[in-house]
Amino acid sequence: MPGRDFWKIYGPLIVVALIGFVWALSAMDPAPPGKIKFAAGAPGGAYHAYAERYQRLLEDQGIEVELVDTAGSIDNLRLLEEGVADVAIVQGGLARSEDAEILRSAGGIFEEPFWIFVRADYPAQSFSDLRGARLSIGAEGSGTRALALSIQQQYGGAWPEAARQKLGSTDSQAALFAGEIDAAAFAAAADAPYIQALMRSNEVRLLSFERAEALARREEALSSVTLIRGVIDVGADIPAEDVPLVAAIAQLTVRKDVHPAIEALLLDSAVLVHSEPSVFTEGGEFPNMVNVDLPVSKQVARYYQDGPSFLRRYFPFSVANFLDRAWVLAIPLLTLAIPLVRAAPPIYRWRVRRKIYVWYEDLRELEEKGRALAPGEARSGVLRSLEKLQVEVGKLEVPLSYNEDLYQLRSHIEFVKRLLSSTEPVTDIAL
Repeated sequence: MPGRDFWKIYGPLIVVALIGFVWALSAMDPAPPGKIKFAAGAPGGAYHAYAERYQRLLEDQGIEVELVDTAGSIDNLRLLEEGVADVAIVQGGLARSEDAEILRSAGGIFEEPFWIFVRADYPAQSFSDLRGARLSIGAEGSGTRALALSIQQQYGGAWPEAARQKLGSTDSQAALFAGEIDAAAFAAAADAPYIQALMRSNEVRLLSFERAEALARREEALSSVTLIRGVIDVGADIPAEDVPLVAAIAQLTVRKDVHPAIEALLLDSAVLVHSEPSVFTEGGEFPNMVNVDLPVSKQVARYYQDGPSFLRRYFPFSVANFLDRAWVLAIPLLTLAIPLVRAAPPIYRWRVRRKIYVWYEDLRELEEKGRALAPGEARSGVLRSLEKLQVEVGKLEVPLSYNEDLYQLRSHIEFVKRLLSSTEPVTDIAL
């Protein structure tokens, strides 16, 4: 039957296509995980607040984000190194050379100024004047302490333990107001509550970094920023003058093995979270690849150059991710499919026509046998065979478009019957 012919030809091609499709699915890059862990910093801190925003944005795309509370950047970095966390915000300048083997930066996301507040009556005009002060530089495991120790080293000499006290941010603020310490260091955003309280207090003053530009030149992950006069409070004129500061660039940091689709989602979220203007920057300056101290993946570099991929612009995350993983297999699949598809119609035509033309061999044999016999009764056996052949051919079913070939065969059988039925010897027969 015509349907059987179709499936005999196209069935194997469909099977081959299905096998190729299954193989393609198995060879595709794995789908992104449905859950990641984000080292979030201390609850109530700026890092934790940002991590919560990332959590909401990623969960809108179907990715569950588990926040892991930590003491700060040092802890965040350690959890990334140990594989406990997949993503974290890490203060610039903390990564070690060996971290470049397992970690990648997704870009700088905001400036984290290094603030030094001293009591109003303490005689210090520069950071170096605090060598003999009771100075708190942050708790163990905090980015503030790591940055303070690095800057103390830049200023040279051995700093006494009294100038390296280990109070956390809120404890440092309280101790400073109570007169228990002379100065305190903080690495935090300008809108952090304790920074706002210190800026508005008459009991303390902000120490300027006259060598901020020099420090930024010497440390790759630092930048020089200026707290513009009145930017904290225009009406109260806070600060009363421009204050040069040094700032670390907080980086969105991921493990090297984080799925590229998760990396893309993090970048999309970073643009939404960090592109807003701040007291130090205009809108749209972050995220960026300036002052990063870890390698960036090819995807991240391409994102910062060209923006989101075409698929990510026009399709939901799940669809874009599937297509992004599948398109690389399109070429080998098409390479396989095109010759198969092109070969199928000729094979189909040959198979259908063969069902017709195969009978010509029998017809030729009967014709030659009849010609060798004398006219009359001697050819009756051949004529019966021709009639039987005619019946069998009459049962043959072919697609409508091949009926012309079938009827030609039937007319040729009838033609041979008439020739052999003649009482005259057959001397020349041409079908």
